[in-house]
Amino acid sequence: MIDIFFMALTVVGLSLFEIISSIDNAVINADVLSTMSKRARRWFLVYGIFIAVFVIRGLLPFAIIFALNPGLGPVGAFTAAFSEDPAVAEAIAMSAPPLLAGGGVFLLFLFFRWLFIDPKHYGLLGEEFIHKRGFWFYAVVSITLAVIVWFAIHVNPLMAFGATVGAAIFFIVQGFKDNAEAKEKEMIAGGTMGDVAKLMYLEVIDASFSLDGVVGAFAFTLSVPLILIGNGIGAVVLRQITVSNIENIKKYKYLKNGAMYAIGVLGLIMLIEGFGFGLPIWLSPTIIIIVLAYFFWKSRRALKMEEAAKGKKGKKK
Repeated sequence: MIDIFFMALTVVGLSLFEIISSIDNAVINADVLSTMSKRARRWFLVYGIFIAVFVIRGLLPFAIIFALNPGLGPVGAFTAAFSEDPAVAEAIAMSAPPLLAGGGVFLLFLFFRWLFIDPKHYGLLGEEFIHKRGFWFYAVVSITLAVIVWFAIHVNPLMAFGATVGAAIFFIVQGFKDNAEAKEKEMIAGGTMGDVAKLMYLEVIDASFSLDGVVGAFAFTLSVPLILIGNGIGAVVLRQITVSNIENIKKYKYLKNGAMYAIGVLGLIMLIEGFGFGLPIWLSPTIIIIVLAYFFWKSRRALKMEEAAKGKKGKKK
């Protein structure tokens, strides 16, 4: 009974994290979809889910397991994810430190990028102060990586390598995201691309944005089946929101803050566990649910205050 509760808690945490951390992706998708025909939008929602859930979010966890355990082979990595053999589970657990180090660095860098550089609604004290000193971003991430690698070398050299890979993947993926935002503006302004090209573009962008959710999922659990279920539910819900309700979601201005603080917390948890400090399995999903709930409440309160202020102005007129 307790195991079922923890599994359910993990799935809920994964789904919420997938939805909230992909809000930027949903906004880009919605802006591009608004320039497309109804038939293309329907294809994106129905058939595109297969690519988003089963191809991208489905294959990435297996690819990560295979990369860390090449001796298993591609087929072996797939079957190992569902195997109950203790030896297989131990092999995956032994490969966890470099995965956790790489994932932790990747997520921490995402958080620092948002904190120092990305435009935002200031939700907590200190955010504006740090944002105005964005030029410190590269110094902070460089020093952070150097410190993590230094300590990791003395614990497990593969962890140090994993940390540098995590940093490299961050800068590669960030480049794709920055290019996606620029291309989005060109498509909306120019309108020269056809629906098929736009659909292909959206799938490529979805792949780059999905990496955040897949990497962060390993902070919740090393169980690939749970990751597939949680991320799959989140991806399906996000597609529905993208098509039908994205304008309402945009009104909740602090949801992005919640997602980024969740990413920062997950990054720290992955690094702590990578260095061998065991944490309770309920910690990650519980913290994420609390963080996202707080910023959802904060967004809702701000929205009500804005609506009340507009109502007062309307009465004065």
